Amino acid sequence: MTSDAEPGATGMGPLGAPGPPGPPGLLSAARCQVMGVVNVTPDSFSDGGSWFGADAAVARGLELAAQGADIVDVGGESTRPGAQRVSAEEELRRVAPVISGLAAAGVPVSVDTMRAEVAQAALEVGARLVNDVSGGLADPGMPRLVAQAGVPYVVMHWRGHSHQMEDRAVYSDVVSEVCEELRRRVDAVVAAGVAPELIIIDPGLGFAKLAEHNWQLLAHLAEISRLGGGGPAFPVLIGASRKRFLGRLLAGADGTVRPFAGCDDATVAVTALAAAAGAWCCRVHEVPANADAVRVGQAWREAAGAAGGAA
Repeated sequence: MTSDAEPGATGMGPLGAPGPPGPPGLLSAARCQVMGVVNVTPDSFSDGGSWFGADAAVARGLELAAQGADIVDVGGESTRPGAQRVSAEEELRRVAPVISGLAAAGVPVSVDTMRAEVAQAALEVGARLVNDVSGGLADPGMPRLVAQAGVPYVVMHWRGHSHQMEDRAVYSDVVSEVCEELRRRVDAVVAAGVAPELIIIDPGLGFAKLAEHNWQLLAHLAEISRLGGGGPAFPVLIGASRKRFLGRLLAGADGTVRPFAGCDDATVAVTALAAAAGAWCCRVHEVPANADAVRVGQAWREAAGAAGGAA
């Protein structure tokens, strides 16, 4: 199955080629963008409860922006493995004042939600991007809402809600299967009216993925950006920050998995590699070192491109 979508981004291309400019309506830079995370939840996997309250969450978002975040991603529902869903009313109660406060301060904000109802309210108070980890599968009304709003839309690879995702981490060829499943989602959201140039894709690291799956996806970002085909590329969002596969990689001699907060340096390494490979954006919990990492990645791309042109 091939996608009829024709994204507006120039695509990832070979190492050293210009990265995708990103969708209209958001800040665009020559380098990979940095998305800072604000989880307005009591139970998110690494920082649940840290910013659970509007004032604390707004302050955190302003801090991330001051540290170099290009976008601040605000979510009110944990998607960690095993998490139980909250009501739409509770999710909206958590995120609406935070998004409103940050938008009023001029911060570009994305809303991390699977619900069209929450996304609509978030857009009304200032969100500029919808980050849907279900890629429109959890709420069939989401693609129609995004199409009507005309805002950028992150379509993530997803195989089910948090309580069942680990049972679905079964692949023969994770790269080709993720590309195929993402291609079907892109075709569906385009059919619902979403402009192709507003679509960002996310391979969904850690969502129905084992550690070896995550590494394979990271190693094939150019292929993923083209959904396994040879056409124009979509901007790619990478969310590796503090995820369990990093903690397992850094496990102690006794097998003890590294705590989430102890994986920030490894996150920075992944950010630099993803930026060098042409990712459009990296979603992270701690901004300063990752903001440095995307600049390192861009310098690497430019040097590789210059070397290739001279060959």
